[in-house]
Amino acid sequence: MSSSAPLPGALSGALTAPLTAVLTPPSQPRFTALPPLSLYIHLPWCLKKCPYCDFNSHEAREAVPEARYVDALMSDLESALPSIWGRKLATIFFGGGTPSLFSAESIDRIIAGVRARIPAPPGIEITLEANPGTFEAQKFADFASAGINRLSIGIQSFNARHLKALGRVHDAGEAHRAVEIGLSTFGNINLDLMYALPGQSLDECIADVRTAIGYRPPHLSLYHLTLEPNTVFAKFPPPKLPDDDTAADMQDALGSMTAAGGFQHYETSAFAQPGMHSRHNRNYWEFGDYLGIGAGAHSKLSFPNRIVRQVRPKHPAQYLEKTEAGTPIAEEHDVTRNDVGFEFMLNAMRLTDGVPVALFSERTGFALPLVEPRLRAAEEKGLIVRDHQRIAPTELGRRFLNDLQQMFL
Repeated sequence: MSSSAPLPGALSGALTAPLTAVLTPPSQPRFTALPPLSLYIHLPWCLKKCPYCDFNSHEAREAVPEARYVDALMSDLESALPSIWGRKLATIFFGGGTPSLFSAESIDRIIAGVRARIPAPPGIEITLEANPGTFEAQKFADFASAGINRLSIGIQSFNARHLKALGRVHDAGEAHRAVEIGLSTFGNINLDLMYALPGQSLDECIADVRTAIGYRPPHLSLYHLTLEPNTVFAKFPPPKLPDDDTAADMQDALGSMTAAGGFQHYETSAFAQPGMHSRHNRNYWEFGDYLGIGAGAHSKLSFPNRIVRQVRPKHPAQYLEKTEAGTPIAEEHDVTRNDVGFEFMLNAMRLTDGVPVALFSERTGFALPLVEPRLRAAEEKGLIVRDHQRIAPTELGRRFLNDLQQMFL
């Protein structure tokens, strides 16, 4: 599906000047209520950098400066408090890297520090990412005692050959043990799996997904392996990658299998049992706000008349140095009127059921006419369907998601 067709023009020049002034969106957003606020905490160290990974992760070649890093996180959070005064948290997420490398004592200290500084209701979703190579039953019980109530486990595959091709540090036995410990300790877990792996057949893909579904996890994330820029796989592509037709067959198979297993395919790569959607990720997809602390963390924060994006220093050593000096923000800019429609739709159109029409103005601070020409063009191409209540991608729009998203640039 091509997105190269010209988009419809702006509002007709025949409008009278006063009416044009009324219909033209303001140059700055205007919020009557701010979006929900999540907290993302980045713990950047891994046992080993995977060749496909383009996240801000760093191999722990020496001892991780755990206590110093937690001190920096608390300092970072303190400096951000004036930007979020009066707001409460909707979710907390520990991402990485491999957050489960950190001790339960450090995770407990971080959660206690957050709760002491920002209102966080009882039962708030607090997710920790973990890799099977770091699983110890007692340690994960201690994570639960610290307040972690949702675990996201980076399984990627249950097949030993594919784990080796992906450069993972765990084996198939550790993958199974991680799922068993996760379910018994937390109950609420997500399993990350990848497909279209080097040398993977359709039957092997089906076997992986069948194994995952057999554990009856509340949530699955199923990702197509992509060769991201600035990764080892991008520089040295692995051999025997499945062709496009085989990868499409894999995608169709996992869609059918998850549906039969009672999972709702509610986002491009996310599948959940009823009521078990990832609240944290939904806040991203619905253009909510998030404060990111830690090396390389990103923030999106709304104010009554502006939306701000921030980035922390990427390298852990630089982050520690800058945060300890009282300057934890490396970049900051306002989201402009020209960009906000694209940023909203980039996220919202990943959701299978789309979003309520009213959510656009609630989360961007602009009225829907800001993107009306592009919505009309996407509708004419059959990429979205909409009425007075919802805007949603069609099956065609979901299959050609990049084309749909680019129409809002």
